Amino acid sequence: MKVAVTGSSGLIGSALVERLRARGDEVVKLVRRSPQAPDEIRWDPAGGSVDLEELEGVHGVVHLAGAGVGDHRWTASYKREIRDSRALGTRTLVRALTALEARPSVLVSGSAIGFYGDRGDEILTEQSAPGEGFLTDVVEVWEAEAAPAADAGIRVVHPRTGLVIAQDGGAFKQLLLLAKLGLAGPIGSGRQWWSWVTLPDTLAILELMLDSDLSGPVNLVGPVPARNIDVMKALAKAAHRPAVVPAPAFALRAVLGEFATEVLASQRVDPGKLRTAGFRWEHDTLDKAAAWAYGR
Repeated sequence: MKVAVTGSSGLIGSALVERLRARGDEVVKLVRRSPQAPDEIRWDPAGGSVDLEELEGVHGVVHLAGAGVGDHRWTASYKREIRDSRALGTRTLVRALTALEARPSVLVSGSAIGFYGDRGDEILTEQSAPGEGFLTDVVEVWEAEAAPAADAGIRVVHPRTGLVIAQDGGAFKQLLLLAKLGLAGPIGSGRQWWSWVTLPDTLAILELMLDSDLSGPVNLVGPVPARNIDVMKALAKAAHRPAVVPAPAFALRAVLGEFATEVLASQRVDPGKLRTAGFRWEHDTLDKAAAWAYGR
């Protein structure tokens, strides 16, 4: 299979490119700079241009590009960048794909569990209504921009990705460091639900989305969400350190600004479609995930 990937320099995208190539796929990367290798295709997400000739013959597309939600404080200008990088990038890509003489059979177009907002103990499935808040609005626009691809006959899948546990990088990078230092206490009340998934399982699920008949929103999370306090305890246990120093909500808001609202949000997300599809998680428990995160 020939697969095009956007966001190929990110945590998930770079690992996915390696994994797809390892299984024998031909992978091309869409990059915003001038191409420097035969496997790179120039695109301008904001300007609306893609090298269509180079995209011909692509069977599947994985679209992961977008400004990081936790990379900067949420100023008004950075919130626009978060939204526009997803909306305009998806619009540009979809216009290009639907203009191809031979359209790809599948578009895996990024999404996030931020769609659900802060929902307490409610169990959230792919059929659950959207929540409220900035990220909910972003995800709704993000997913909507891919609709013309589905209208054109391309199978579109939206991986609503949870908190990805990785050994280096991503949302858990600082948490792993805190656990090593014995500072991995609960964040806020510690009662909020965190829907986590490891990087290897994330990659395997993206492969499944390319290869199967899954379509629409799919909750890309592990099989068992956990409360924040239990996540922090598992990380501390795997690091052989105590988990006793809490991070109070007011301190997070002082450091992170508006983004703290998302860190403190509760999202108890159920991966119903993956379970129905027969997917089997490599790291199906929090203890397995935490041990893997520390290379054990």
